[in-house]
Amino acid sequence: MPSAGLRVPVRSRCRGTLGGVERPLVLGIESSCDDTACALVDGAGRVLASVVSSQLAAHAPYGGVVPEIASREHLVNWPAVSREALAGAGVAISDLDAVAATRGPGLVGALLVGLSLGKALAWARRLPFFAVHHLEGHLYSPFLAPAGEPAAPIPERFVGLVVSGGHTALYRVAGAAVETLAETRDDAFGEAFDKFGKRLGLAYPQGPKVDALAELGEAKRAPLPRLAGTEELFFSYSGLKTQALVALERLEARGVATRANAAADPPLPGEVLDLAAGFRDSAVRQVLDRLTRLHRRARFDRLAVSGGAAANRELRRRLPGWAAERGVELALVPLVYSGDNAAMIAFAALRRLRLGLPADDPLAATAVSRLPVG
Repeated sequence: MPSAGLRVPVRSRCRGTLGGVERPLVLGIESSCDDTACALVDGAGRVLASVVSSQLAAHAPYGGVVPEIASREHLVNWPAVSREALAGAGVAISDLDAVAATRGPGLVGALLVGLSLGKALAWARRLPFFAVHHLEGHLYSPFLAPAGEPAAPIPERFVGLVVSGGHTALYRVAGAAVETLAETRDDAFGEAFDKFGKRLGLAYPQGPKVDALAELGEAKRAPLPRLAGTEELFFSYSGLKTQALVALERLEARGVATRANAAADPPLPGEVLDLAAGFRDSAVRQVLDRLTRLHRRARFDRLAVSGGAAANRELRRRLPGWAAERGVELALVPLVYSGDNAAMIAFAALRRLRLGLPADDPLAATAVSRLPVG
């Protein structure tokens, strides 16, 4: 199916056919920030199609997401994204059994686009509608499987860690109940990476680029203090970000170039690469420290890790060792579902259907920019 009409390329994932599809068939919509996404998930948790249209080109000149631009781009991108998803799954609108859309948290204008589309579709087709919390989608995404395979069973109880550009939090899941255990008190994990990368002159999105640069440096040579001890579970990345920015200023005072040069290879001097590696090491250490403290307080045997920043290379390298050492079963979100996507929204709705939880009223569901889990 061609992607005509999109201002940026559409990324299609996990395409399948209608053959072998288990009921119910759920269509998911995600538009909480700058990605327009549509996905089809069947009753076995198979992702039949997941299409995401990125708005990177629209926001790149501004160094970050512009809410008004995001809302308008969702309106432009949705027709081609939805056609691509339905064609990729080999299904029609008439085959759907339920519709789900993100209601919050996020940019309220962007949320309104996807939520309104989902509500209208569900109402017109007389289908159950589920207004899904964005983090609810992330929480269960580690149990999705790539390549159209059935999802793994969701444990009755587990601890969820969500790390992204806007969120860094720990949750305890028990059946239908979700309890917030700890959140960040200032910058989130990914947010700190973005701000540090912006100071280095990297193009949006900066976080993944800082992660890539950190691969070229040595963390032990970075002029950053080691993780400060605390008995609390909350996260805090503002201090680490400030320390890294001060370290950059000191390097500049010595005549070291701290702005990325795209024409150079590597694009930054070795001392700055070491600083990036140390920054990443300290950020990951804080995550592992909070997990260790939580495990000591109340042992748990299952951990599910999700969110866009769960793609961080160092975090993905170190989590399996941490879990194996403590006998914790680790579910690490597949990279293809780590960022914002509609498959996780449809899967969260499917879980509600399996638990026999009621659907939402499409005429009453509203978009909310700030929304606590549960």
